[in-house]
Amino acid sequence: MYLQVKRKKIKLIELTKFWDRFKGLKFILEPINYGLRFPKKRFVTTNFLCQRIDIVLTDKEDNILYIYENMKTEKYIFPKRKVYNVYFLPLNTVKDLKPNTKLKIVQTQKEKEEKNTKKDEK
Repeated sequence: MYLQVKRKKIKLIELTKFWDRFKGLKFILEPINYGLRFPKKRFVTTNFLCQRIDIVLTDKEDNILYIYENMKTEKYIFPKRKVYNVYFLPLNTVKDLKPNTKLKIVQTQKEKEEKNTKKDEK
């Protein structure tokens, strides 16, 4: 899964398991070049992050509701209405994004096939 911003593609990792969501980007020292997607999350904390990041909050259809650029560590974003997905992105990624627009998420062919097989199993 990739997030496309202008001509840049940023790899997105979707975190659905408890331990992955808990760890997130905590204690990672080197600069990140990928993004994290937290589905069904409304509250954000940047405790124990070792670097600044950009944060985007979206609804279920990935329409951008809030953008937080250059977030310091030890900050909180309290729950907001209608927020469904939270994206942690590398620094300076959200310069070209604006609220009330849609994030362009591109899935690879393999991910599409896996999603279809899961639907068929149900």
